[in-house]
Amino acid sequence: MMRILVVGGSGTVGQAAVKELSRRHEIVKAGRSSGDVTVDLMDEASVRAMYKQVGKVDAVVSAAGHVHFGPVSEMTPEQFRKGLNDKLMGQVNLVLLGFDHVNDGGSFTLTSGVLDRDPVRKGANAAAVNGAIGAFVKGAAIEMPRGLRINAVSPGLLEESAAKYDGFFPGHEPVSSARVGLAFAKSVEGALNGQVIIVE
Repeated sequence: MMRILVVGGSGTVGQAAVKELSRRHEIVKAGRSSGDVTVDLMDEASVRAMYKQVGKVDAVVSAAGHVHFGPVSEMTPEQFRKGLNDKLMGQVNLVLLGFDHVNDGGSFTLTSGVLDRDPVRKGANAAAVNGAIGAFVKGAAIEMPRGLRINAVSPGLLEESAAKYDGFFPGHEPVSSARVGLAFAKSVEGALNGQVIIVE
């Protein structure tokens, strides 16, 4: 049995990961406003404090981060930076500050999404951020210390989120949370490294 830190465990994607992984492992949930411990991924001191409070883990799963949805022709640089600072750097912070807290042979699993490979209107920020997460995972994987691994799960629109994003994803077939949960299990329990695990 592993001890797994799931950041963003109360969100739709995080719940899918927790539901699958909690069948076999001990889960410690972290989030901005809920969970066993609270954390702001954009604040390095907050991330360090979370790791100190949680202690050693065998795996870190991130299902956290927000991006800006809006027409690219009207988007401001500040709005674009929202996704870079939040979903991208938040998850990168989790890795860069987490090495000493993950046991040998453990893993990091980040979350990207469908829009870098299958774009929609108003999704340019999400597309850029998702692409960067995938590139970071591939680049970081070749120099991970102590047998650590890093992957990203890239789910399509979840069935549970379809109503919330109604109209944003024309023609996209929603994916089940059960299949998204399995993708996190593949990353955490399997042997993949440097991979973007696509669920669509």
